[in-house]
Parts: sequence; structure tokens; C-alpha cells
Amino acid sequence: MFGIGLPELIVIAIVALLVVGPKRLPDLAKSLGQGLSEFRRAADGLTTSVKETLKEEDGEETGKEGKEGKTAPAADDAPPKT
Repeated sequence: MFGIGLPELIVIAIVALLVVGPKRLPDLAKSLGQGLSEFRRAADGLTTSVKETLKEEDGEETGKEGKEGKTAPAADDAPPKT
């Protein structure tokens, strides 16, 4: 995860404990976790909408090619270059 190992995480936790204090650290961790969860949900929603848009555009292009009777040659059908 981001190239951070266990020793680095321990140092970050100690610094956070010293800066924030033991009383506010659990609240800070909770709000940080909620923020990361919300960010992950938003990123997943964006990814889903982009994939759906690409599928719709691909379907429209395939439909147009099917009506015209033309299809693009596959990469495997191309003659080998010498």
C-alpha cells in the first residue's frame, strides 16, 4: 500500500499520537476512515459510469457497422509483416 511498511506506519502512528493527543486520536481515525470510505464509493461510482458510457458507445459503433455490413479486420487476420 503506497510502499509504506509496518515500521513507517508505527512511526506515523506515534507522531499522530504526539500531535493530536490520546483523547482526540480515535475521533480523528474514525473521521479519516469515513472520508476514505466516501472517496472510495465516489471513485467506484465514477468508474462504473465511465464503463457504462464506453459500453454504450461501443454498442452504437457495432450497430452502425452491422447495418453497413462492414467490420474492421481483426488483428489476427492481418498478414504478417516481413
